[in-house]
Amino acid sequence: MNDTDLSKLQIPEHVAIIMDGNGRWAKKRGLPRTFGHKEGCKTVEQTVEDAARLGIRYLTVYAFSTENWKRSEEEVGALMQLFRYYMVRLLDVATKNNVRVKMIGDRRRFPEDIRKGIEKLEDQTAEATGLTFVIAVNYGGRDELRRAALAFAQDVKDGKREADEASFTEADLAGYLDTSFMPDPDLLIRTSGELRLSNFLLWQCAYSEIVVTDVLWPDFNRDVLIDAIAQFNQRSRRYGGV
Repeated sequence: MNDTDLSKLQIPEHVAIIMDGNGRWAKKRGLPRTFGHKEGCKTVEQTVEDAARLGIRYLTVYAFSTENWKRSEEEVGALMQLFRYYMVRLLDVATKNNVRVKMIGDRRRFPEDIRKGIEKLEDQTAEATGLTFVIAVNYGGRDELRRAALAFAQDVKDGKREADEASFTEADLAGYLDTSFMPDPDLLIRTSGELRLSNFLLWQCAYSEIVVTDVLWPDFNRDVLIDAIAQFNQRSRRYGGV
């Protein structure tokens, strides 16, 4: 049990998590990788509840990257089945905790039933006023910027925007990103001890505080989350200033 005094902590508005280590968690136990993914989904559910109760306003998790399609056909197929199953469970979790669910990434590559499941999850939680839970699926930071550039170019072509330096700001570009509805992450947590961004929220994490834990994602819990928030509170956020 973490004995940190929460009353003395500033709770970050937006926490993003690179959930890593499902496969290694399973391997350590002599289990197939898919068992790690199943356990990781349970951890996601609990983390949503923990984040909501702590007062975090936005929680974004990296669930499936544009690069994950390179994994074996068997593993990708198992992950698709997990999406189908846990989208239904997540609706119950979201409803119980007044959570709004959003998806970011290019969902066009998913089967139609998964796309419809995503739309249902978003629609049925749209009026929730608590935590906004954002799931990055078929998401890559570079792909997001590519899609944003294409959308801007189309607006210029359609006469909706001018393509000149004076009238196009960083805020304008941010408006074309998948994350335009929320603030940038204050805190980025990566599990399993890996020290890289893995193409996650490249634009948005320009000034995020980064905390890396050796804990594998299925073992992530409220205590680890609070410890990361405590580390966040020890940082001095100067945004390039003195």
